[in-house]
Amino acid sequence: MKGAIAITAALASLLAPLAAASPIVERGSSADKNPFLGKQFYVSPFYAKEIDGAIKTFKAQKKFDLAAKAAKVAKVSTFIWVSSFDALPSITTYLKDARKIQQKTGKKQVVQLVVYNLPDRDCSAKASAGELILSEGGEAKYKKFVLEVLARVAVFPDVQVVIQLETDSIGNLVTNLAVPKCGNAAPAHKRLLAYATAVLQAPNIALYLDGAHAGWLGWPDNLAPTADIVAQIYADAKKINPFAKVRGLATNVSNYNGLGNQPQAGRDELVYHKNLAPLLTAKGFPAHFIVDQGRSGNQEAAREGGDWCNFSFAGFGPRPTTATPDPLVDAIVWVKPGGESDGTSDSTAVRFDEACGSVTSLKPAPEAGTWFQAYFEQLIVNANPAF
Repeated sequence: MKGAIAITAALASLLAPLAAASPIVERGSSADKNPFLGKQFYVSPFYAKEIDGAIKTFKAQKKFDLAAKAAKVAKVSTFIWVSSFDALPSITTYLKDARKIQQKTGKKQVVQLVVYNLPDRDCSAKASAGELILSEGGEAKYKKFVLEVLARVAVFPDVQVVIQLETDSIGNLVTNLAVPKCGNAAPAHKRLLAYATAVLQAPNIALYLDGAHAGWLGWPDNLAPTADIVAQIYADAKKINPFAKVRGLATNVSNYNGLGNQPQAGRDELVYHKNLAPLLTAKGFPAHFIVDQGRSGNQEAAREGGDWCNFSFAGFGPRPTTATPDPLVDAIVWVKPGGESDGTSDSTAVRFDEACGSVTSLKPAPEAGTWFQAYFEQLIVNANPAF
């Protein structure tokens, strides 16, 4: 990876410190067009491998119908989460695989990544706390992390990459500043989101910031503050890199809301998009969205705002596509790989969050990000459309 190391060194000299006087050379981005159009959604080999294990379990239990349906789920594209330094080499692995698929089939791939390693992340909950801590040099470490993401992506300019930046980060900045951990982290999070936005720029990158979801930021009192904060971060990114561009926002990540099919207030992402879009446009922020529908198949079960952890009635939802109900929506995607836990229900665990022990959460549940076989089975059973 000599090329990647060279890119990292060059970018580090350009972008740190943030107030560097020398001009930044335009690297471009793919923010001016829908990055999914005309491309095949890349299927994560890691998720397919997880499902292969689930299929073996189903067969051992003589649940052959579920095994057959699981095999179909394994062919659905999901985002790949890059949530630690240890996960960085996987970017190279997957982009190399995507390039091979392109060369073999002639079909352009779009590889979808979640960059998720802010120091003191998940500040309003506990289930997904990460490896970086602000008081332990987390800000400097995160900058190195972001530079390494770009360095690895830049080696594959022929592969389209969509990056969803820091799930829940904007939601916490809008509504959770009264939570001490969030309030203390907010200035650094704003700086680092602007830095990441400035750095993650290349002709093959389309960047979507966090837009939380309708039940979090879609209420009238939260819409204008949401537009203000993402616009501020975008403007701050342009101070670092005048050529920085974003494509829009990613919403409903790891959540269960519908898309144009849910009458319950605060539970429809399309209503949220339409209400937020004019406010974003007025602030100079691109009003384009991608929306996670991976676990949104069951829109019959009523939910409360705190029902985010391993919701007991969830089912797999609409498959990834660019055939969306409104031009505001670039694509329906699966950001959260269904079957990976949202958080542990073990009340003695360090990362236990009370929401994961609620009456609406499926239990017993393992740690966040680890495989949850019973939940995967539920998602298949409740899938709409069915597999």
